[in-house]
Amino acid sequence: MKRNYLLRILGAVLAAGIVYGAVRIPAAENSGGSARIKLYSEKQKGYIMADKINKTEAEWKQVLTPEQFQVLRKQGTERAFTGEYAHTKDKGIYKCAACGTDLFSSDAKFDSGTGWPSFWKSIAPENVASDTDSSLGMVRSEVHCSRCASHLGHVFDDGPKPTGLRYCINSISLKLEKSK
Repeated sequence: MKRNYLLRILGAVLAAGIVYGAVRIPAAENSGGSARIKLYSEKQKGYIMADKINKTEAEWKQVLTPEQFQVLRKQGTERAFTGEYAHTKDKGIYKCAACGTDLFSSDAKFDSGTGWPSFWKSIAPENVASDTDSSLGMVRSEVHCSRCASHLGHVFDDGPKPTGLRYCINSISLKLEKSK
């Protein structure tokens, strides 16, 4: 009796969740299912809901160059002072090279002297995530795209005011959409 009652309640909760959108049913074209996340879009001038991107290693190899794959998916690093955006002063929005998510504005870019593009803030906290990276015998904060989990670089606390942050990003992880 008690079990039947609990099963009816569970069924009602699931049915309500489906009706009101609380339970996400994966799209048929995405066999792994996907989570929705809130991201800031400069084009929309506000927040949007987007599907997280989950691809296999083989799928990433089909859409990225070998150099991009090494940095974005294998947490590699390009050599200092060699990247396309290390010294650019062009205005625009820096997007994730793997998925196109808005990451940084040129308004937050500064010359850190490190040889990598540096920014004192991301375009929105939701668009960039960080994890602890203890490789190379030190502890750092790795930065990655919130939507596709691609490695971008690292963030340090030795940047300029007002944030005091220095997002040290691989150029190959970025694609600049220039302002018109």
